[in-house]
Amino acid sequence: MKKTVRTLAASGLIAAGVLGDRIFAGAAPTPSASAAAVSATTSAASALSYDAAVEQAFKIASPSVVYVTSVGVGTGSGVIYDSTGDIVTNAHVVAGATSLTVTLSTGKTYTATLIGTDTADDLAVIHIKATGLPAATFAVAGTTKPAETVLAIGSPLGLQESVTSGLVSALNRTVEESTGAYLPNAVQTSAAINPGNSGGALVDLSGTVVGIPTLEATDDQNNNGGAAQGIGFAVPSDRVTLIAKQLIATGKVTHTGRAYLGLSAADASTQSAQSYYGYGQQTTTTAVSGALVEQISTGSPAANAGIEQGDVITSLGGKTVTSEDDLLAALAAEKPGTTVTVKLNRNGGTLSVQVHLSELSAS
Repeated sequence: MKKTVRTLAASGLIAAGVLGDRIFAGAAPTPSASAAAVSATTSAASALSYDAAVEQAFKIASPSVVYVTSVGVGTGSGVIYDSTGDIVTNAHVVAGATSLTVTLSTGKTYTATLIGTDTADDLAVIHIKATGLPAATFAVAGTTKPAETVLAIGSPLGLQESVTSGLVSALNRTVEESTGAYLPNAVQTSAAINPGNSGGALVDLSGTVVGIPTLEATDDQNNNGGAAQGIGFAVPSDRVTLIAKQLIATGKVTHTGRAYLGLSAADASTQSAQSYYGYGQQTTTTAVSGALVEQISTGSPAANAGIEQGDVITSLGGKTVTSEDDLLAALAAEKPGTTVTVKLNRNGGTLSVQVHLSELSAS
């Protein structure tokens, strides 16, 4: 299975190489047969070297990628987290399943049990009764780089042990799932991701897992709402390990690592937002664009900073907020314990407050 996310635009990447030859002073360079032969040989050697690196990465990583069958739901992929039978996958791969089976790269099949899920990060851990499994190696934070070659390994359309290649197109994307959940710090990749890749592995050329493929972009304008070519997203490896460790230990997430503001909001009305909802003392009918504060939790960071019901948030942490979605995306990009500037429209006037964000409770 695979989820999709909507994006507005994307740009392609082209990789090229240049081989220089000697240039003699006083004369225009002319290619020689020997130079052409050297160039062709070098290019062929480079291609062979690259192919060998890709093949080696697949050889290292593929035994750790499994095929997950969720009876009543569909199929997807998973990654062996440890040698004792714990497997990490996407929550949407296993959600609603009446039973689960896992097929290893060797072809051996096991019945699996669900250990725990984290819908906020779209991650889950399932378990099979097996030992000595080839556990994957997960990259540590900060080691994945833009433009680095990566492979997506999984079972798209049920085709087990499939691999595609691409680049790390960008890091630290905040993307929204169809459930409304926001995934922070997602890895954007041009490696092809199709239904069934979800929960599999996005690996670098060392065979190390840099992320779990989860989302594919859609293109409403140019592809009738279908998949956008070469734009997929993966939950980053450090987030995967943070969540998987907790699910394995307790079956639930106790430390989210997500920022908490402590309010509920809605899109501000095109008319006076406060007057429309009956909040505050505003009398003007000036149009307001932002996230309208509807409720504030007692003792929350928002309450402590003086944010009031009826305020319209127009910016958080330097990111413009024109809707509730913008506010959620801006908050998802922040970390607990940081202090951010929040700009507000209150009764037609503007003000800024400093908010010290806390950690979102797992509940």
